Amino acid sequence: QVQLVESGGGLVQAGGSLRLSCVASGRTFSTYAMGWFRQAPGKEREFVAGISRGGGSTDYADSVKGRFTNSRDNAKNTVYLQMNSLKPEDTAVYYCAANPRYANSRYYTHYDYWGQGTQVTVSS
Repeated sequence: QVQLVESGGGLVQAGGSLRLSCVASGRTFSTYAMGWFRQAPGKEREFVAGISRGGGSTDYADSVKGRFTNSRDNAKNTVYLQMNSLKPEDTAVYYCAANPRYANSRYYTHYDYWGQGTQVTVSS
C-alpha cells in the first residue's frame, strides 16, 4: 500500500556528511509520522530520528543529536536525514519508516511501512 524508497547512502570518511532521502508513494504521506532507524551488524535495530506529520516536531537519539537533522517536504512526499560529522559508529543500514497509527514514536514496532534500507559506511 505504501512504498518507501530510500537513497543517499554510501561510503564517507569520518567527519563527512551524507543526506538520506526517503520518497513515499501515495497521497496520505502527510498523515504519517516518519522515523529513521538503523541496524549495524550484530546489533539490534535502533531509533535514530523521528518527525511529526507536519514536520513541526523532531526527535533524535542522543547518539546523533546535534549532528543529524530530520526534515520533510510533504509536497514531495519526501523525508530527509542530513547527517553531519559522521563517525565510524554511525555505520549501519538506515531505514525510513512510516507510522500511521500512533503519535511519533521511538518504537520500531509502531511503524507499519519500511523502506528497503540504505547502507551508510563511515571509515576511520
